[in-house]
Amino acid sequence: MEKPLILHMLTTAKNLSPFDVNMALDAGWVTALPYINVEPSEVQGLVQDAIFSRSTKNLKRTGIFIGGRDPKQAMDMLKTARQSMVPPFEVSVFADPSGAFTTAAGMVAAVEYELKTKFNTDLKDVNVLALGGTGPVGQVASVIAAQAGANVRIIGRQLEKAQNIAELCNLEFGEGKINISAGSDADKAEFLKTTDVVFATGAAGIELLSAELLSAAPQLKVAADVNAVPPAGIAGINAFHSGVAIASSISGAVGIGALAIGNIKYQTQNSLLKKMLNSDKSLFLHFEHAFEIARETLQAS
Repeated sequence: MEKPLILHMLTTAKNLSPFDVNMALDAGWVTALPYINVEPSEVQGLVQDAIFSRSTKNLKRTGIFIGGRDPKQAMDMLKTARQSMVPPFEVSVFADPSGAFTTAAGMVAAVEYELKTKFNTDLKDVNVLALGGTGPVGQVASVIAAQAGANVRIIGRQLEKAQNIAELCNLEFGEGKINISAGSDADKAEFLKTTDVVFATGAAGIELLSAELLSAAPQLKVAADVNAVPPAGIAGINAFHSGVAIASSISGAVGIGALAIGNIKYQTQNSLLKKMLNSDKSLFLHFEHAFEIARETLQAS
């Protein structure tokens, strides 16, 4: 008799995301067990309890998901989980804090797709402005874009916070091999003069880019907004837009809305959860793997 498929779901928050539970069960995991208020120091013990309770044959029917809200903390927990394996007792682990890894991957992949199909270019050397970029999705999207060769600037209301986040992204996520700078929200009109791509990743229901500012962005090509709650984060983009021309743009820029991004995010997370199920070897999945899948999803569409 085969053992049940069990996904142990760890989060540092007081609640596990129902979204992630639904995704796990819809991907084929039979049981999704929540572990809430997890301290990073507890990860090793939880992982080793999971791996030593089953035979090596049945371990591939066991997985670990890492949630929470902090991208760096999630990556640290993923690293700890990997170091806690005792070969041949190993299981797959997937980190996606607040869905930030798969959402950011979906957004950047969608932007890259529009750059290629509408402007015959890619992310290399384009100037990206990440509005509200100090949050989890903004951080990860900035890193993914920078890894693909873009020049990224994280914009926040507080310059010092934006600078600290940019430094964190460069050193902790980019291993010092990427270059992400920072800027203040008060200066975004000036930055828009040389911006090719805009990410709007701020809080829901807040307009980060007005029609007036859009009309003063002479080289803007693509603008992407992850906010599905009115008003839109970028004026003129609704949640369903997918490469639709932005009316106020003087440069022929196109917009990508939250539900278009969410569709790619959904497919990406589903694919990664299934990868864990179907792999004969342990996998350690995070935002880089999410971006690979998001790209493949768009290429196949």
